[in-house]
Amino acid sequence: MTESTSTPTPTTATKTTPGATVSSPARLADESSQGRTTIAASVVQKIAGIAAREISGVHAMGGGVSRAFGAIRERIPGGGAGGAANIAGVQVEVGEKQAAVDLDIVVEYGASIVELARAVRRNVITAVERMTGLEVIEVNIAVNDIHLPDIDGDEEIPTVQTARVE
Repeated sequence: MTESTSTPTPTTATKTTPGATVSSPARLADESSQGRTTIAASVVQKIAGIAAREISGVHAMGGGVSRAFGAIRERIPGGGAGGAANIAGVQVEVGEKQAAVDLDIVVEYGASIVELARAVRRNVITAVERMTGLEVIEVNIAVNDIHLPDIDGDEEIPTVQTARVE
């Protein structure tokens, strides 16, 4: 006669905790018997923004309005401390185990937009997954503008005022 031993299979308990609800800004990334780790959506947003800027050919992040506000914010003492610059043009949706990223970028003239988008997407996915443990399910990239090397919007055009009366 053969005696069989049954091994108890682990069951998954569903807990509704404030850190795991959909409306919470901090998401569950790791839970063990020793505690749990939560990652805020703003952290994922910054990681994605920095990873996108690391790619050569990305001139700036964000649409025209967010870039204008960013330029104003940088001129205010303490306003351009780097945090806001890293999230301009980056939107994220973070769940318990997955994240989705939307990027608005401005590319340098001459760069292959298709190859640039592939490189940005690959770098963002790698950085977010490596640093957070979240699975990145999609990275949507919108190219809003192209930067021309001769025409730089950052430089002010001098205004020439001529007197009407000498």
